[in-house]
Amino acid sequence: MTNATTNGLTKLLSIAWAVALVAATPTFAQPIARLVAAQSEIGFVSTQMGVPVEGRFARFETLVALDPKAPETGRVTVTIDIGSAALGVADADAELPKPPWFDAGRFPQARFESTTIKALGGGRFEVTGRLAIKGATRDVVVPVAITQSASVSTASGSFSIKRLDFRVGDGEWADTALVANDVRIRFKLVLSGLPPL
Repeated sequence: MTNATTNGLTKLLSIAWAVALVAATPTFAQPIARLVAAQSEIGFVSTQMGVPVEGRFARFETLVALDPKAPETGRVTVTIDIGSAALGVADADAELPKPPWFDAGRFPQARFESTTIKALGGGRFEVTGRLAIKGATRDVVVPVAITQSASVSTASGSFSIKRLDFRVGDGEWADTALVANDVRIRFKLVLSGLPPL
């Protein structure tokens, strides 16, 4: 094979690869807002033997493609590094990644993906979607309030899930007298680049 033929083939493959990348890249009708991770947080509140216990996830990413004035075609995805869960107590934090709880080795991520977004007025929205944790997926409805100041927007809210729906706390920990089934998820997502309300 001559150098000219090799160069021509290499160029053709490069073009084909570029076309494939463009075709594989999702496009969104809405502008994409960037997460300001240092100012954002996702936490959870469980109840152990009647006492509320707060935890948090230290690492997560978002894809927010949303125009608040036309949310119907928007999309929200949140991906959480499940191994970053912490209660702030060393012994408990060491247990959370293990199989009875989050089983982070087999299921390293939790994921929420919106299916519909509805405006309720006054900066309030109802986001319906699918939440996947530890290999189980459930439909959830998430109320979200958005406030804006200067160049950033803050999306915040909370919703409840049943931990046993996701097999979080298997075996002896399935006893809801020890750890309640209801878990409250709280979030504050600070975003840049979201259009005005």
